[in-house]
Amino acid sequence: QVQLVESGGGLVQAGGSLRLSCAASGRTFRWYSMGWFRQAPGKEREFVAAISASGSLTYYADSVKGRFTISRDNAKNTVYLQMNSLKSEDTAVYSCAAAEYGSSWGSVLREKFDYWGQGTQVTVSS
Repeated sequence: QVQLVESGGGLVQAGGSLRLSCAASGRTFRWYSMGWFRQAPGKEREFVAAISASGSLTYYADSVKGRFTISRDNAKNTVYLQMNSLKSEDTAVYSCAAAEYGSSWGSVLREKFDYWGQGTQVTVSS
């Protein structure tokens, strides 16, 4: 099992940048594919980005492609989400998630994750 703690959220003006971090417990972090999701008030949770256990594969929602970058540092048990050119519609609670060891990349693309963090608020003012 893995525990996830997000940080780095805050208030930023439209066009600005933020970098979110997600710190994971345990020595097996490098075996988990990781993802970022977001949920805006009154809306369903939305997939944002995913990265494979090795970091060699990434996948993005169309709404963030070209603006957001997911990365990971397995030595630090941390996954990041660099968010540039932020828009007001990016305002949401952002959560990271981990897919159980052995999960296929296909299941990650189907947004099947097993462990979730509590989330961090990102507010973009226009």
